Amino acid sequence: MRRRDLLLGATVAVAAPRSLRAQKAMPVIGYLGIGSPETDRTLRLEPFRQGLQETGYVEGQNVVIEYRWGRGQYDRLPELAAELVRQQVTVIAAMSGSPPALAAKASTSTIPIVFVLGIDPVASGLVASLNRPGGNITGVSVLSAELAAKRLEAIHELVPSAATIALLGNPDNPVSEAETKTSLDAAQLLGFQVRVLQARTSSEITPAFDTLAELRADALVVVADPLFTNARAQIAELAAKHKVPAIYATRELVAAGGLMSYGIDLIDSIRQAGVMAGKIIKGAKPADLPVQQVVKVQLTINLTTAKTLGLTIPPILLARADEVIE
Repeated sequence: MRRRDLLLGATVAVAAPRSLRAQKAMPVIGYLGIGSPETDRTLRLEPFRQGLQETGYVEGQNVVIEYRWGRGQYDRLPELAAELVRQQVTVIAAMSGSPPALAAKASTSTIPIVFVLGIDPVASGLVASLNRPGGNITGVSVLSAELAAKRLEAIHELVPSAATIALLGNPDNPVSEAETKTSLDAAQLLGFQVRVLQARTSSEITPAFDTLAELRADALVVVADPLFTNARAQIAELAAKHKVPAIYATRELVAAGGLMSYGIDLIDSIRQAGVMAGKIIKGAKPADLPVQQVVKVQLTINLTTAKTLGLTIPPILLARADEVIE
């Protein structure tokens, strides 16, 4: 073998380990989601990456993201979180509500965790306080259960003759329990009946709507849950099929053909979590990063869907809308 070939081979041999070491030196984010790459792409991945970019991190350039997907199965989350811990990722991003956050919290007390959730993070034991989380976890807290009564009032304002309103929740998510209790209390004051329907997976959503038809429910409230947001096209189609007026927790379901939503800006909340993850990679400690509280809510109405259902939106309700889809 010629000397030139020997030198070239030695150069490649040296360069390859350096490249691997450089890649290995990149910070690694463990993304823990209840959905899939398809369901999370526009709703969570894009805004999360945007938040990272705002702090100077671009996936594949100076940060690596390890993905773990629950694919609608909440019981898989503890093992998926444990996998990320075994890989010793730099930070875990729990972007699909409280179940991933709780699974991550139970898996590690040292690796930083960033969450986005709709329950009180203090009451749920995730943080010591909003201003001083005090441990290895912080994130973005959004209004959800607190808005359940408002959603009920809004759908009743739209359908004042409604005597029975169905509520679709996921018993595997603590948010559902909180929203259900709040809705039942509000229904007593408003003078109508709420019937609770449940779905743990996307395959259980269609049977829940069949039960809704059997109950002859006059309207539907769908609680905040990643399962329902991910299945937004399916739910909007079923609501149209059964001709039931429905209100949702996020505008994404209205954009998919749903009637009305009242809730926070999910995409911006995820973006804020991306910013927090970037700050932690730069050296900030979760214990010192206050939990960001998202309190701004928006009312979105789909006029096309209202016309399809034969509904006329009351002028007062229409005037309160932050966004009208036509």
